[in-house]
Amino acid sequence: QVQLVESGGGLVQAGGSLRLSCEASGRTISAYAMGWFRQAPGKEREFVAYINRSGRSTYYADSVKGRFTISRDNAKNTVYLQMNSLKPEDTAVYYCAASGKLSLVTTWALYGYWGQGTQVTVSS
Repeated sequence: QVQLVESGGGLVQAGGSLRLSCEASGRTISAYAMGWFRQAPGKEREFVAYINRSGRSTYYADSVKGRFTISRDNAKNTVYLQMNSLKPEDTAVYYCAASGKLSLVTTWALYGYWGQGTQVTVSS
């Protein structure tokens, strides 16, 4: 079992930056691929970013490519999402998740562990 806790959300103006953190406990995250998802009011949960177990492979949704960067520090049992050039449409609750799958995973149903989420609000 692994427990995930997100932090770093908040209110920011368009064009600004935030860095989200996801700290794990219970088990080392080096055993898991990690992902970030988000869910805006009235919308389905959507994939944002993925990083494999070693951190050498990443993948992004087209909507955030070039603006967001996912990274991990397995020694600190923490995953990060650096978000730059934020837009109002990035407003959502952001969740980190862990998957035991070895291949690229962008489907939320294939992640077995989830954090409680952190709110990101981008004002125009």
